[in-house]
Amino acid sequence: MKRTFKGAVGAGVAAVALFAGLAAAEAGSLKIESWRNDDADIWNSKIIPAFNKRYPDIKIEFAPSAPKEYNAALNARLDGGTAGDLITCRPFDASLALYQKRQLDGLDDLKGMDNFSDVAKAAWRTDDGKTTFCVPIASVIAGFIYNKEAFAKVGVSEPKTLEEFHAVLEKLKKDGTYVPLVMGTADQWEAATMGFQNIGADYWKGETGRANLIAGKEKFTDPQYVAIFKELATWGPYLGSGFQAQTYPDSQNLFSLGKGAIYAAGSWDISTFRGQAKFAMGAFPPPAPAGARKFAMGAFPPPAPAGASGCYISDHTDIAMGVNSASKNKEDAKKFLEWLTTPEFASIYANALPGFFSLAKTPVKVDDDLAATMVGWRQTCKSTIRNSYQILSRGTPNLENELWNVSAQVVNAKLTPEAAAKQLQDGLDKWYKPAK
Repeated sequence: MKRTFKGAVGAGVAAVALFAGLAAAEAGSLKIESWRNDDADIWNSKIIPAFNKRYPDIKIEFAPSAPKEYNAALNARLDGGTAGDLITCRPFDASLALYQKRQLDGLDDLKGMDNFSDVAKAAWRTDDGKTTFCVPIASVIAGFIYNKEAFAKVGVSEPKTLEEFHAVLEKLKKDGTYVPLVMGTADQWEAATMGFQNIGADYWKGETGRANLIAGKEKFTDPQYVAIFKELATWGPYLGSGFQAQTYPDSQNLFSLGKGAIYAAGSWDISTFRGQAKFAMGAFPPPAPAGARKFAMGAFPPPAPAGASGCYISDHTDIAMGVNSASKNKEDAKKFLEWLTTPEFASIYANALPGFFSLAKTPVKVDDDLAATMVGWRQTCKSTIRNSYQILSRGTPNLENELWNVSAQVVNAKLTPEAAAKQLQDGLDKWYKPAK
């Protein structure tokens, strides 16, 4: 018995020593979980080295997963206790669920969080607005990128209104050299993200309309939403032959090769085009529907920028970072998150990844002229996020997925604008009851 007891004690001591060794190994090292596997080189060559100039003793491993696999893989690692210390956060419900499962820590007391507005933090806050659980990193802006050579050839300039937009498309179609408007519907999400959400903010007046939709004060069957689908229904004749079978990579290639004139864009496309396109490019915001620039500015913090004329842009909160509640090295993890709130990080990230724009209050100089043009729209238009992302896609049918489907069908002339709006509202009514 004594020998057995001594053996158990010896094993216990060894286990404690082993645990202490593991803890020591973890001290000073951090692992980052992310779905952005396309920018690993930037993290390893620019972002992490910049952080290590301040904190040379903290070793960081950037360990991304494939975007489509990230949510499931991350959840499995968090549940199994093998996830990294720092968690790259998707906007809204996916990250909120992690916080509700106590897998992400609240960060309201983190130094530097006051460098972000309530709007910037909204995608990573509890519904009651009391707790923020991820540090905002960047947003993406929707609009239209165009081939300057194509515009010069047919003698047109950037359109400011829908009437001018259609006049440009007609001239391009008549000329025949270029596909007037590049967007496919095979993947469906393009029609919703670069179609409906891109142009829609002017119709529903940005955050005012988005909040009204959540509150049940507006419905998709209201005239302003039907009008968006009516505009999308006019795009088909300008999209080129076979656009119904055209995937997102097909669209990128078509424009990069100089075969398209206008590309329905997200700012995240800038890096791709910079690496492939051989022609000069410009960008313009969604052309205003009749009377849109006369709309009264709705209540939307922060206050309207000087010179704002009543226009709205989709400036969508895209990426943030939080700390794994089970991390053994929270002290260093919070040092990294604090650094993410600084102008130094914001400048590195915005310029290493043109088209991903800082959410911090501190202004960031953007070197890429195309990215600078798009982020410059914040000075003349009010920012809003996609109206399907907060709260309204938690049930079945999922509003975001429904938007993909009906937007593509409208562009394909398989569904009328009125029928599309009704399908969305009927689906929402099946499960969503606005809080009274």
